[in-house]
Amino acid sequence: MASQTVIRESHGDRLFLFGIYLFLTVIFLIVLVPLLYIFSSSFSSPQAVISGKVWLFPVDFTLEGYKAVFRNPQILTGYANSLFYAIVGTFVNVVLTVMLAYPLSKKTFYGRQFVMLLLVVTMLFDGGLIPYYLLVKDLHLLDTRWAMILPGAIAVFQVIVARTFFQTTIPDELSEAAELDGCSDIRFITSIVLPLSKPIIAVMTLMYAVGHWNAYFDALIFLRSAELFPLQIVLRNILILNTIDPSMVSNVDQMLAQQGLKDLLKYSLIVVASAPVLMIYPFVQKHFVKGVMIGSLKG
Repeated sequence: MASQTVIRESHGDRLFLFGIYLFLTVIFLIVLVPLLYIFSSSFSSPQAVISGKVWLFPVDFTLEGYKAVFRNPQILTGYANSLFYAIVGTFVNVVLTVMLAYPLSKKTFYGRQFVMLLLVVTMLFDGGLIPYYLLVKDLHLLDTRWAMILPGAIAVFQVIVARTFFQTTIPDELSEAAELDGCSDIRFITSIVLPLSKPIIAVMTLMYAVGHWNAYFDALIFLRSAELFPLQIVLRNILILNTIDPSMVSNVDQMLAQQGLKDLLKYSLIVVASAPVLMIYPFVQKHFVKGVMIGSLKG
């Protein structure tokens, strides 16, 4: 019978681990409690929210906040716009990032060091907001959907991470073997590189999608038409500017008179705006962790 080696932790190691777990638990509670409060408040009556009765569980359960949210056409339009920006923008981001990062990972690509230098320079130096606005204006992108997609089509940090992943995961011998078999570069990327790059693609997809979903500053300076506003602009108008469309409260005048609808709408809209990101993350979590760790290696 094979002997088993038992590793005994010292008292100091156990104390250190206990401290780490305690610290992480405190951080977890600090993040979780406000989320539970917002979620419970969105399902509670306005009177319970104003009086401070809500803490971790809904009080006087109601769906009036969500009904008011989905009655507002501006919110529905903003939701649809955010979905469009997130889906189309993420697709453009991932495609362009892969198209740039993979050639830069190949040692046979002439001038790759110079290209990388140009990319890094853009991370260190910025022309400023006014030249940025004038560039978008000269490209005739103002007040168009593409103003939310094309100016930030490539993130240099994502290119560097993806390039490192390709360097450490896709060996040159694999490319040489495919070339001997008559495989073209395009087919090699689509049939071999992309299936082997699911972790890094998941990382880029999640980061780009979250960035598009939370984007509001570009919309604030580039968009003028309300029908193009993303959900975050609508959320900003309600949370910061305290503006509520009359159509949202046409059937809840009594609640508005009690000064509770405004807070109820805020909490409900926060939950609605956060739901897509929370639903996407569990599906890419396993790839996300692996992709971050591999892509962070220095190659």
